[in-house]
Amino acid sequence: MIYYNCYDNKGKIIARCQTIKDIDVLKKMGRQIAGIKEMKMEESVVCSLTGSPSDYNMDY
Repeated sequence: MIYYNCYDNKGKIIARCQTIKDIDVLKKMGRQIAGIKEMKMEESVVCSLTGSPSDYNMDY
């Protein structure tokens, strides 16, 4: 499973998303996403073990 980190224009992680569709939803909600980077396999494994990526997105 692939997860994505979304960054603001200062390089801070503002969201973790499981699909590109999730990223599109955040953009439609007005989130200012300046960059998107695919998580490394070991990062995504930890993400999937500890909870849903949407848990990180407090306004999603």
